[in-house]
Amino acid sequence: MKNVVVIGGGSGLSSMLSGMKKLENANITAIVTVADNGGSTGRLRQTYNVPAIGDIRHVLTAMANVEDESLFAELMNYRFSGNKDIGGHNLGNLMFLALMDITGSFMGAIEAISHVLNVRGKIVPSTLDIVTLYAMMEDGTMIRGEESIPKAHNNINKVFYQQKVHPYLDALEAIRDADLIIYGIGSLYTSIIPNLIIPEISQAIHDNPCPKIYFCNAMTQQGETDGYSVEDHIRALEKHSFKDAVDLVVVNQSYIPRPILETYAKQHSYPVEIKETEHDYGIMQRLLVQFDVQGRIRHDPKAVCTAVAEILEKIDSKEDLRVLYQRSEKTNL
Repeated sequence: MKNVVVIGGGSGLSSMLSGMKKLENANITAIVTVADNGGSTGRLRQTYNVPAIGDIRHVLTAMANVEDESLFAELMNYRFSGNKDIGGHNLGNLMFLALMDITGSFMGAIEAISHVLNVRGKIVPSTLDIVTLYAMMEDGTMIRGEESIPKAHNNINKVFYQQKVHPYLDALEAIRDADLIIYGIGSLYTSIIPNLIIPEISQAIHDNPCPKIYFCNAMTQQGETDGYSVEDHIRALEKHSFKDAVDLVVVNQSYIPRPILETYAKQHSYPVEIKETEHDYGIMQRLLVQFDVQGRIRHDPKAVCTAVAEILEKIDSKEDLRVLYQRSEKTNL
């Protein structure tokens, strides 16, 4: 069994894990950001002074082993109508908050839900601190709060915390014991990097010689990665962690129909492309996305699982992923 650590947050990470939980040869640990300050999560965080619940809820839902996964996801993500009392809150968030009170701690709630839902794998926050994410824009403007950063309609220079943030020790232990570390899928600056800018987290990743994989987003995200290429995503990861933080990047090569592309273009979102010819990391191109009934682009959990299984097989055979997939892609050209 291989120890696989996946780092991120949001719906992208949940999509990955809903597929990866079916891997039979992997012990999975999800390290999740708690920097979210919007919506129901933000209100609960402000009222009860607790770490952000939302991304943890998404991951717990994705990794649960229940008979009807789609119905359960709808239930956990159900949002009450209105804006007073419980209006606007997710049912899953309120359940999590109740379990915090019953068990006496944030981690107690995670462990209780994990047990009840037969979660396959382990879920840990990158920190238990109440953190606020900031962004410094290229024009010198500073934005406060994860929710506000994409709405600034500006180019991000860096994201950071103003206070000292203490890593959750179980997250560090999982990274040290990992045979494979995966970043993503998810919002680059508000889901993945908030974990990496905790210095001890990045240092632990750096110190572990195991392969590091980045699952790149299929589309750019307005307010975060406007105009970004695959290479720009990697440079942003390295800027917020360390040089050579990625051994292999997994890139979508699925065909996206023109009407869907046109819809996304109206939202200033475009396919993330490989723009350069020379890389210090391997590039693995696979058919990774599917389209829901509303025409939205979503990563296919089964396709992600298949890609991870392939990578694990290469690790077993002691392949150098940087060299292997550079050679493989050149062969396919």
